[in-house]
Amino acid sequence: MLEVRKSAERGDARHGWLQSQHSFSFAEYYDPQHMGFGPLRVINEDRVAPGQGFGTHGHRDMEIVSYVLDGALEHKDSMGTGSVLHYGDVQRMSAGSGVRHSEFNHSPTEGVHFLQIWIMPNVTGIAPSYEEKHFAPDSKQGKLRLIASSDGRDGSVLIHQDAALYATILGAGDRVSHTLAPQRLGYVHVIRGKVTVNGVALAGGDALKLSDEPQVTLEQADDAEILLFDLPY
Repeated sequence: MLEVRKSAERGDARHGWLQSQHSFSFAEYYDPQHMGFGPLRVINEDRVAPGQGFGTHGHRDMEIVSYVLDGALEHKDSMGTGSVLHYGDVQRMSAGSGVRHSEFNHSPTEGVHFLQIWIMPNVTGIAPSYEEKHFAPDSKQGKLRLIASSDGRDGSVLIHQDAALYATILGAGDRVSHTLAPQRLGYVHVIRGKVTVNGVALAGGDALKLSDEPQVTLEQADDAEILLFDLPY
């Protein structure tokens, strides 16, 4: 079964310094039809004004993945970790038993644009931890690059859930496929550009939920960057 989630249908939050679009219910945006998909709970597309950001706040028992699209995202947390992320950088924070952190636009003049992704873990109460890795564009060009997984294989960041997250950059003539095992869900989020997924035409901000589908095929792309989630029910 295929279910399309169009970009314009997402929740829209504007707070002056922050413009955010929510694929699933989040904060003041509530839609009982879009509470998550499998353990995938949040995909927020955030644009933060220069020098602004999210002050120190707490999380627990959540896998939080940040995928930077443009600009510089500064991170600090109660584990003593501090870094500045740029395009191609992927950050994973396992909140576990509890962590406090802040996220700010590092630049005083340029905006920052990133995806914040929350995945519910399959273990709770673990010690919080942090990891970041860089995935160059050519590692994603015309291929599915594993960027997060349950075992950190192939140089991906490790998440505490039986899930896998792939990123790809596709141009005209590119075609990639991913097999979904029985009792697995697929979720495709288009970051930018255009692509056809299992016969469904999608554009930037659109998403496609796949259940009881044996394969995910991405083709007929036009300057597209895409995330593909392989998830348990």
